[in-house]
Amino acid sequence: MYTVGLLAIVTVISVVLALNKRKPVFFAVPIMALLTIGIIKIALVPLPFWETVQFIFNLSG
Repeated sequence: MYTVGLLAIVTVISVVLALNKRKPVFFAVPIMALLTIGIIKIALVPLPFWETVQFIFNLSG
């Protein structure tokens, strides 16, 4: 729940910075934050990292 709020705050701040400073690189910040959160959530699973990734991708197919 806090993760969604934090991601929303990061997104709003990065959009404001991108528009004010006219640098589109700030639009990549929320994407990087989302990827970081995803990796952290995968790392919290008590299985080895690579087995967890394989399990996640095997669920879809």
